[in-house]
Amino acid sequence: MNKGVYIALLSIGLAQGLKIPIHYVEKGELRPDLFFQTGGMPSSHSAGVSSLTTFIALKRGVPTVDFALSLVYGLIVMYDAQGIRRQTGELTLKVNSLGELVDKIHKDETVKFEEEGPKKLKEMLGHQPAEVLGGALLGVLTGTLGYLLTKKK
Repeated sequence: MNKGVYIALLSIGLAQGLKIPIHYVEKGELRPDLFFQTGGMPSSHSAGVSSLTTFIALKRGVPTVDFALSLVYGLIVMYDAQGIRRQTGELTLKVNSLGELVDKIHKDETVKFEEEGPKKLKEMLGHQPAEVLGGALLGVLTGTLGYLLTKKK
């Protein structure tokens, strides 16, 4: 049984679950579907990798190869979550806006135009830096609690 994997998966699930009440407090709308979507506060990517890295640091120690691998890959995941994936989300917003503009132009034409367009792209892909930090803090907390609750006395 790999406790580190269970703790990381639990952290990811907690982060996804927390998105619903946080969104409700911020926007005043209940959106249970956020549990299954990417993006938003807190980052489940950051929570997962930081909880695993924290668990490894406490269980095996910081000067181990296990910790080094987890830390480096975790930093790459968090950088990607707020960097490349966020840029992709912003590009998606522009593409969706362009599609809406084209639809408006076609509605004003006298020629009847009927074309079933592609589905709107998902706009919430990446994370703001604060969302990544929030996920990382949740992960450190989850990793620490997971270690404390599973260590043998």
